[in-house]
Amino acid sequence: MVLIAKSNSPSKRAMLLVSHILVLGFTGLGTVSCTSSLDLLGSAKVDRSISTGTVATTTQATTSVSDETTVRNAVTSADLTKIGQAPLPWANAATGSAGVVSTIKEARNQGQVCRDFTTTRHAYDGIAMFSGQACMTGSGDWLLTAFDRQ
Repeated sequence: MVLIAKSNSPSKRAMLLVSHILVLGFTGLGTVSCTSSLDLLGSAKVDRSISTGTVATTTQATTSVSDETTVRNAVTSADLTKIGQAPLPWANAATGSAGVVSTIKEARNQGQVCRDFTTTRHAYDGIAMFSGQACMTGSGDWLLTAFDRQ
């Protein structure tokens, strides 16, 4: 028969308890250090010298020539006898803008055929309403003579 002696002295239990506390403490400290970038005192300041590109805020939405051309092409190529009062959607893949032409009225102004229209423009800078006019030139081309934000 083999007999193993076991000690239940308070000093060994205390040392075991202290070693467990130290291991848990260092583990916790290591975890906190990793998540706080070793800045335990909170003395880090924000570096304001670095800036990223932002979209400028303006009171008037700017339109690109590409969007204006897309709207002009939609308005001038529409067959008014077929669409009647139906809305006419348009989209510009180059800029990501899109909208809906809600009205188109064709008239003759001093012998020149013109189409007055209203449209929305949905773009990265918001949604806006525009009114415009496209007129046919003597050579048969359409010219956008007005495109104003409402």
